Amino acid sequence: MRTLYIDCRMGAAGDMLTAALLELQQDKAAALRRLNSIGLDGVSVSAQPCVRCGLAGTVVDVSVNGEVEGAAHDHDSGHGTHHHHHHHATLETIEAQIAALDATESVKCHARDVYRLIADAEAEAHGKPVAEIHFHEVGAKDAICDIASVATLLEMLGPIRIAASVPEVGGGFVRCAHGVLPVPAPATVNVLKGIAFSSGAADYELLTPTGAALLRHFATEFGPMPTMSVERIGIGCGHRELDGRANAVRVFLGETRDAANDAIVELKATIDDMTGEELAFACDRLRDAGAKDVSLVPLTMKQGRPGHLLVVLAAEGDADRIAAAILHETSTFGVRRTDCTRYALCRKIDDGTDGIRIKTGEGYGTTKSKREFADRAAAAQHTGKPICSVVRG
Repeated sequence: MRTLYIDCRMGAAGDMLTAALLELQQDKAAALRRLNSIGLDGVSVSAQPCVRCGLAGTVVDVSVNGEVEGAAHDHDSGHGTHHHHHHHATLETIEAQIAALDATESVKCHARDVYRLIADAEAEAHGKPVAEIHFHEVGAKDAICDIASVATLLEMLGPIRIAASVPEVGGGFVRCAHGVLPVPAPATVNVLKGIAFSSGAADYELLTPTGAALLRHFATEFGPMPTMSVERIGIGCGHRELDGRANAVRVFLGETRDAANDAIVELKATIDDMTGEELAFACDRLRDAGAKDVSLVPLTMKQGRPGHLLVVLAAEGDADRIAAAILHETSTFGVRRTDCTRYALCRKIDDGTDGIRIKTGEGYGTTKSKREFADRAAAAQHTGKPICSVVRG
């Protein structure tokens, strides 16, 4: 399975992730030209070799109207992040800039989602609605460039699985537009909710809000590096030379071995006293509650009564909640639980040329794809054409 692993134990920022992913490209010059063609007015991207604590990598400079933002506006963090006092933009303004990029719809969608993570985190930190948040830091053009660049480079690499180490956030204090704040900054903590992270490895910021949002959005798992055959390694350096610490993020591209890769919980209940309408409604409610799959199997129960076996699949963390939903939505007095693993293809969804998304699954020597039925149904409803794939005379 094509896997990208991000080693962020030394922290991460948008420009560092861009530099590391740029190193993985087969044609780095062509990739850099692509980043410079996305259409951000007055913005250019350059890359130079760099060494941090004897570790050779690449540093990326984002120039806005001829000024290198990362170097000129470095604050007290460890990465020379792009958080400035003089930029003021709303999420609406940022989304309009993203919509105007010369990039694929997939890249634009990823960029919008990353900014939504940041916007929600900032709104929670300041106790304001998202619409009232003004992005003094992450709304700058150089940050838009960082996020769009990461999305573009990942699209060019095409990994099926993206994993990351437990991120290190650093410590101490950071100076931002609102004053001096403790590390991790409130927005960074809010972005990382639900994800394990470590702190205190350094007396300065190691993980920026933008870096945290990129990790949260693209990585599907956080932990030790999986068993994998590494083909290429990329090292992205930050702008500062830190005492005794490599200011760098590493990325590994390769193949992971095939194995049962998904922990799942199977919940079962037998039911013989609900109508078909009631069962169908209950199944819809369970899907709305977050069940991964819901199915009904006809069976014959005691005294020859016809009934159904309700089978529900749930993620480990959702199992108790879904079991409670089964007890609430159906007539059963008990739910059986089986903890197991399953062999699941890693999936991604891409935009189709005709507006219908395509779901692709890959793993275990197999690649398959299908057009999303919901999009096909919506298109059929709009055009009046039949959805049936049978050729009609």
